[in-house]
Amino acid sequence: MLQLFVIRENSEDVIKRLAIKNFDGKDIIISILSLDDKRKETQKKLDDNLGQSNMLAKEIGILFKSGKTEEANQIKEKTSDLKNLAKELSETLETTKKELEELLVRVPNLPHSSVPVGKTPEDNLIILTEGKIPELPESAVPHWDLASQYDIIDFALGNKISGAGFPVYKGKGARLQRALINFFLDNAIEAGYKEIQPPYLVNAASGFGTGQLPDKDGQMYYAPLDELYLIPTAEVPVTNIYRDMILKEADLPFKNVAYSSCFRREAGSYGKDVRGLNRLHQFDKVEIVQIALPKKSYEILEEMKDYVSSLLRLLELPFRVLKLCGGDMGFTSAMTYDMEVYSAAQKRWLEVSSISNFEAYQSTRLKLRYKDEAGKIHPAHTLNGSALALPRIVAALLENNQTPEGIRIPKVLIPYTKFDLIN
Repeated sequence: MLQLFVIRENSEDVIKRLAIKNFDGKDIIISILSLDDKRKETQKKLDDNLGQSNMLAKEIGILFKSGKTEEANQIKEKTSDLKNLAKELSETLETTKKELEELLVRVPNLPHSSVPVGKTPEDNLIILTEGKIPELPESAVPHWDLASQYDIIDFALGNKISGAGFPVYKGKGARLQRALINFFLDNAIEAGYKEIQPPYLVNAASGFGTGQLPDKDGQMYYAPLDELYLIPTAEVPVTNIYRDMILKEADLPFKNVAYSSCFRREAGSYGKDVRGLNRLHQFDKVEIVQIALPKKSYEILEEMKDYVSSLLRLLELPFRVLKLCGGDMGFTSAMTYDMEVYSAAQKRWLEVSSISNFEAYQSTRLKLRYKDEAGKIHPAHTLNGSALALPRIVAALLENNQTPEGIRIPKVLIPYTKFDLIN
C-alpha cells in the first residue's frame, strides 16, 4: 500500500508513474486526497470537541465545589450536546478512514524509475541470455509424452483424483521432484538463507499483508468454514512472520528460504500453453524472501537475481533474464526480473522465477518497520523470488536432456536422485 504522504507530496508524479503500469490513477488519487482532507478536518473537529468538553468538565467541577449547582447544570447541558456531536464526528471519522483505506488498497505499487515502458510481455527488456540451446533428435517429444513414456508423471490419474492441473508424480519422477527441492534448499542455506517450514493455510490478514487480497482474491483457494486461504506461494506466510514487528536496523537483512506446495486457481488461464506442467493448480516451489534496509534493497535484488542465475547454470539449462515492463509487472512490485529457461521440445521460453522488490508497499500493509540508530521508525523493504518453481524446471530438464537411451540427469542432481538416467 502506498504511503499517504507519498501521494500527497508527489501526486502528479504518482499519477505519471502509475501510468507506466497502465493504471489510470488520476481520479482515484484525487478521491484519496479529498478523503484525506476530510479525515484531517474531521479529526481536528473531534480534537477541538474533546478539548472543549475537558475544559467544561473542569469548569463544572469548580462550580459544584463552589455550590453553584444551577450554573453547573446549565453547562452540563452543553456537554451533552458536545457528546452527541463527538459521537457523530467519531462515526464520520471511522467511515472516512475505511473509505480511504479501501481506495488505497486499489492503487498498485509505483514502478521503479528504471522499469521499461510497455504493455505486454513483448515489451520486456532481455538483459541476459546464457547457455547453449540443445539440438534434439527428430524423434524428440515434449515432456507430457516423455512423462507417459517413462511413467514418471500421470496427468490422467491426477485428473481422476482431483481434476485438471493436479498431476501425480511417480517413481523416478517423484524422486526428481524431491531431489530438486533438496538441491534448492541446500544451496539457499549455503547462501545464508534460514530455512522456514511455513503453514499452507493463511488468514485474510496475511493475504492482505502481502497484497494477494483483495487483488488476487479470485485466484486463491478458500476454505470458508475456517476463513482460511491456501497459499499461492510461500512468500505469503514467510513475509507475514514479520507482520506488526519493529526490527533493529543492525539485524537487517533477514534472509529466509521455504519449500512449499503452492495452490492457484489460475482463473482465466484455460486454453493456450497450459498443457502438461506448463500451468498447474498445485505445484512445488522453493521461495527466497528478504527483509531489507531501503538503501540496500536494490543491491539485494541484484544479488537475488544473480543467485537464481547460478542455480540455472548448475542445472545446465539455457536461460535468459528479463526486466519486466510496467504493463507486465505484478500489482505489488516496484521492479521485477523474470527468469526463463528454454524448452527445446516445445521451442519456447518458460518462466521459472520472478524476483521482485516491493520497496515499502508490502511493509506498509504489514506494519513491518525498523528502528534506525537515531531511534526513528521507518518501513522496511521486502523482496522475494522463486528459487525455483519446479514444474517448468522439470519440463525443461526432461525435454532438453532426452536421448535414445533415456533422460539424462544433470551431474549436480545425481547425488540427490541417486540415478543418472531415467529409462
